[in-house]
Order: sequence, then structure tokens, then C-alpha cells
Amino acid sequence: MKTQNKSQSKSKVPKDGIFPEIIRNDYQGSRKLLGKKAVISGGDSGIGQAVAVHFAREGADVAIIYKESVDDAKETQRLVEQEGQKCLLLKGDLTRKSFRTQCAEKIKSEWKGLDILVNNAGIHTSKDHLETISDEQIQQTFDTNIISMISFTRSFLPLMGKGARIICTTSVTAYRGSDHLIDYAATKGAILSFIRSLSANLAEKGILVNGVAPGPIWTPLVKEAFDDLSTFGKDTPLKRAGQPSEVAPAYVFLASEDASYITGEVIHINGGDFVGG
Repeated sequence: MKTQNKSQSKSKVPKDGIFPEIIRNDYQGSRKLLGKKAVISGGDSGIGQAVAVHFAREGADVAIIYKESVDDAKETQRLVEQEGQKCLLLKGDLTRKSFRTQCAEKIKSEWKGLDILVNNAGIHTSKDHLETISDEQIQQTFDTNIISMISFTRSFLPLMGKGARIICTTSVTAYRGSDHLIDYAATKGAILSFIRSLSANLAEKGILVNGVAPGPIWTPLVKEAFDDLSTFGKDTPLKRAGQPSEVAPAYVFLASEDASYITGEVIHINGGDFVGG
């Protein structure tokens, strides 16, 4: 297994010129996920891409679920394969039942089973006033961020056995709210409840369910959603936004045997913000 790869993916660049760092060049894989099979929704860029590459450096094969950007998905595939691991690409809309079924059938055909499911796909649209949030936006945000997550997880459960891991991406906004991402924050709060409820439901089966709650992180979604990024992350105690490379190791931890006695919990990676719950 290789220990070095390109640390930056330059397909999407924040407006201040900072390249998102996908993985540190000095990140040493230690075979924590050797032989594991992982599915990552929203794995073509940002945090999802970083998780895919970190998983690969730890010895896992990955399947990437993505909606639109073929270039980003192929870049993720290139980075994973550069680590000596296999990367399947599955393109489609997770809000469609037929595509979710297709994904599960593909994984069953290719791998027979699944060790790790990372629910990371999500969207947000910034609006300063509730009155300007349309019904269509609300429906799309909930369909993408939480409704499809529940259904997607249900599709893969028959392929998962004792010791399998489900890791969901929630957000700091689930805890402190957001005055300009009201519908998005509501879905992230729902994801938090999903993590806690599903972890209790699957405990007897030995399937562990946890989450990661990022704060301000440099991702393509941020670039596309906000016009002014000059102050992005500056209100955290660390006075800066984080990199995908600083988030992905938490997913590695939760997917590994190091987290064998952890379920229903959330790791906060937010630059020092104190959150309750």
C-alpha cells in the first residue's frame, strides 16, 4: 500500500485562492481499514473526497456515490487508485428510489457485503430571511439531506453485519442553528436524531452508528453557496476555516476498531466552538 499521494485536488478552489487540502502528504496509513469495503455518498469532492482518500490510504476499497460532477468523481477515483485501492463510481440522484436500489444491487454484486457506509451527501442554499425560502427549496433540502439518507441506509442494511459502521455527516449548525441556513440546519438536526435513534436500534446487531459534525470547512459546497468568503471561519476560536484533511481522520477513527465501543456519538471538528448535546 502506498503512503504518499497528491494532497490537493484542484478541481474546485475557494475564492481566496486556497486549495482544499484533501490529505496531508505526511499522513501515514497504518492499515486500520485493511480489506474493508466502504460506500461514501457525496464522495466526489470536499469532505467526501477526503474520506475516500484517507480510507484508501488505510487499506479500504471505496465506492463513490455522486450526482453530477464526473470530473470530480474521476479525480477521487484517481487519488484512491494511486493509493493502490479500488474505487467504484456510481452516478445518480439519491432522492430517487430506483437509483438507491441500483447502488445496493451493484455493491452486492461486486463485494457481496459492506463494512462501512458514510452518509455524506448534502446541499444547502443560503437565504437571509425565512420568507425567501421557497417550498421547492425546503423539499429539495430535506429530500437530499435526510429523507434519502434514511432510505439509502435502509437499502444497504441487508449487506451489513456485526462490526459494520454507519457514519453520518451532520453539522455544527445542528447544535447552534444558523440564521442564513435555516432549512439546512433543520436537516442536520434531524440527522443528529437519526444517528442516536439508529444506533440504539442496531446495537443488538453489533452495527455501530456515529456522526461527525464539521464546522466551517473549505469545500466546493461552500464556494458555490456564498458570495463573500473573506470572513469564512474567522469567528471560530482558531480564527480560520478547516481543511477536509482535518476532518477525514475522524471518519477513519469511527470506521476502525479503535472506535469499537462507541455508538450514537458525534465528533465535533469546528475550530473550537463549544456546542451542547
